[in-house]
Amino acid sequence: MAESNREVEEAAPEGEVADGKAVYLETLQLIERLHRQFLDVVKVELDHLGRNDVSNVQSLILYNIGDAEMTVGELTSRGYYLGSNVTYNLKKLVENGFLEQERSTYDRRSVRIRLSEKGLALREEIDVLYQRHVAALAEGVLAVSDLDEINRSLRTLERFWSDEINFGKR
Repeated sequence: MAESNREVEEAAPEGEVADGKAVYLETLQLIERLHRQFLDVVKVELDHLGRNDVSNVQSLILYNIGDAEMTVGELTSRGYYLGSNVTYNLKKLVENGFLEQERSTYDRRSVRIRLSEKGLALREEIDVLYQRHVAALAEGVLAVSDLDEINRSLRTLERFWSDEINFGKR
């Protein structure tokens, strides 16, 4: 890893042509670091709200479910949750009253989940955090058009990785 860190640090100054591998590795590190940092931001907000009955990851699951009703499979296939311990987190959310679950009347193996009133209230609190961030960014930190460009680039990278997974080497 030391070699890749050195390569990232040696990325070309602005205006010069950068080494493709170094830029790629920096992108990977930024994505990973930003994800962890955002989870920390959510954790700080939960602490500020006095919420010790839900984790940062669990609150993001709730936020992404919103007012939908879905199965666990739909939760993961829609990209709302990417971790391997989805069952544990959903169990905790049900135990703590944030989620309600119900077996399908048509397929007893299938369980549908939806936010409870408590879950909807937490979702609103997380939405306030998002609104606060959008307002702060609009004050000159990062324009919506900049975020839109970042999103376009990340979607392109996502498609590239998806193709790599589905079709292998090019």
